[in-house]
Amino acid sequence: MTRALMTAASLYNDQRFLSKSELRIYKNKLRRQKIVRRQRLALGLIAALVVFAIIFFAMTITLNAKVDNSDILYKYYKQISVTAGDSLWSIASANISYENYDSIDDYIAEVCSINHIEEGGMVTAGEDIIIPYYSKEFR
Repeated sequence: MTRALMTAASLYNDQRFLSKSELRIYKNKLRRQKIVRRQRLALGLIAALVVFAIIFFAMTITLNAKVDNSDILYKYYKQISVTAGDSLWSIASANISYENYDSIDDYIAEVCSINHIEEGGMVTAGEDIIIPYYSKEFR
């Protein structure tokens, strides 16, 4: 039986064109075709999603790899001796890098933390303290 005849028969659902078993077979065939179409659509969507994810991660890795190394600053520490008349404020203002600290208070807080000095504490002449500094040179 041709497809057109089966379609016409299924529209009229007339026993003259299809027997019950032929009608059941035809409906099962349509149901299987519908299932296969859904499976193909799902497979296509999953494949597209995988391709999109691969492209997204490749672009992310590529963009992160293009970072210019000339702007990298390395953090180092140096020891200085406190002289008469020096305070944490004067030492910090002479050595701070404003590119890396929001304020001089942040820098002083880090110096105090490194040297186990209480915030607002005093330094005395002859005392050695460690201060952080930044350099573009890798050592």
